[in-house]
Amino acid sequence: MRDSHGLHRNLNLPVGAIWYDPPPMAEYSFGPFVLNDAAKRLLRDGVEVTMRPQAFAALRAMVAHSGRFLTHDQFIEEAWDGTIVSRHTVNVTIGEVRKLLEDYGSWIVWRPKVGYALRVPQSDTLVRLGWHFVNLRSSEAFERALECFSSAAAQTPRDHRAFEGLASCYLVMASFGTRPGSEMVQAYLAAHERAVAIIGWTPEIRCNYAHVLHMYQRRLDESLAEFDRAIAEKPQMAIAHVRRTLLLVTMGDLDAALESADRSRAADPLQPLTAVAEVNVRVWRREFAEAVVLGERAVQLHPYFMLARAYYGMALEFSGRPEAALEQYHIGGVITQGLAWMVGLEGACLAKLGRHDDARRILDDLLERRRREYVDAYGVARLRLALGDIDGGFVELERAIDENVSGLYSLRYDPTADGFRHDRRFARLMNRYLEPVQAQAAPIPV
Repeated sequence: MRDSHGLHRNLNLPVGAIWYDPPPMAEYSFGPFVLNDAAKRLLRDGVEVTMRPQAFAALRAMVAHSGRFLTHDQFIEEAWDGTIVSRHTVNVTIGEVRKLLEDYGSWIVWRPKVGYALRVPQSDTLVRLGWHFVNLRSSEAFERALECFSSAAAQTPRDHRAFEGLASCYLVMASFGTRPGSEMVQAYLAAHERAVAIIGWTPEIRCNYAHVLHMYQRRLDESLAEFDRAIAEKPQMAIAHVRRTLLLVTMGDLDAALESADRSRAADPLQPLTAVAEVNVRVWRREFAEAVVLGERAVQLHPYFMLARAYYGMALEFSGRPEAALEQYHIGGVITQGLAWMVGLEGACLAKLGRHDDARRILDDLLERRRREYVDAYGVARLRLALGDIDGGFVELERAIDENVSGLYSLRYDPTADGFRHDRRFARLMNRYLEPVQAQAAPIPV
């Protein structure tokens, strides 16, 4: 116990023992958990974990000591406020905490004659660092994220978050055009299967799988069913509503897509993807004035989000303001460190402004880059079209289908691709794109 001066008494500490008294703690994060000491709440992925006050106090004591082992006497002081309880009571309470942490209960370690400690593995730091790099949204950052998630998976092969991180990273790389979808989808499926084997079908895992069914396998009805199931399990998962919106665009239902975009904003109005979802749909619907208003708002909320710049730029370009659009495309290119499809939009806009020499220089640069790195063929197709090379554009579109480029989901409505639709080759190409793709060893939802 502490006396009036804060000193510890009557705890029978070993001779020479040094008591570590942690500083006051308002909030602490570990794994998917956030422990809020002031509110006496434990959240897992934003959802409160119901627990007895005594169990919370025991967990708080372990969290406060950052991996150090706590003895029976220390638990009495820190978690029972000096009330003497048996070792059995402490053990039972710690067992209760382990159960509440579920698959993370193994992080609570017991050492005979020493006590208990919450030991967060190094993989936790690697997983967090991996998501930090993912959110930077650049080619280099995605590669570094893969390194983090791969190291975490190697160190802690039962940590599902490492495999979820890998799977999500592969999807993001394909979605943002830094690697071809044809390559990423198989890597995704391997990591996805490992995550499902460890933790089962969570709403987040189901959402990712539904996105793959749509973007990379074109199994559209199955994808819609999986999105609806994920949303039923977790209605406030904004990313599921956003991705469902994109699916509805591919399915040709722009009214339903607009409704889905509204639901994504209602689920989380400050999530970057929800801010651009309606801009996206308004552009496809040719409602450019509304898209400009929404795009400006999205850029104000998320000035460093590439898609906000891209769709705002499209809205400006097709509402008759190509100079303003060019500025947005250029900023997007700087943010993404020259991401190929963003640079392609800039080049196509330059061609529209009559600056064909500048546009051709961009095309030549992209073709030269293709010798060294992956370059999104759909971005090149739009640029060739803007320069009047429709045959070359169709060659690139065929290549984009072979590469399984995610941006093709909107090919039917994308105004930057209008010049392709009047050609008799377009219908055949669309049929080829929409043909379902069966991936090898695709997992079956349960």
